[in-house]
Amino acid sequence: MSTVSSITKERVLQQLRDVYDPEIPVNVVDLGLIYNVDVEEGNRVRVLMTLTAPGCGMGPYIAQQAEWAIAELEGVEGVDVEMVYDPPWNPDMITEEGKKILGL
Repeated sequence: MSTVSSITKERVLQQLRDVYDPEIPVNVVDLGLIYNVDVEEGNRVRVLMTLTAPGCGMGPYIAQQAEWAIAELEGVEGVDVEMVYDPPWNPDMITEEGKKILGL
């Protein structure tokens, strides 16, 4: 009998490290695009994320990739990825790891 792994914010963020903006070689977590992760009752995951620019045409693609990545976690029963633009993204949101990759 297998037990369902518990879904945590940390596990979701780790999974999102496999999702990239196709134009930037840094994952969405280290790029600072993930604003919030909530694991709700029933193992539903809700993510608030943004883009480097509100008009970015890759937004739907990146959101879909994020949703699919989270859905792959064992035990996840539902995923809601919402794009928000407040506060606006800025380069200060990039993690130290992301800055290293970008040479900043």
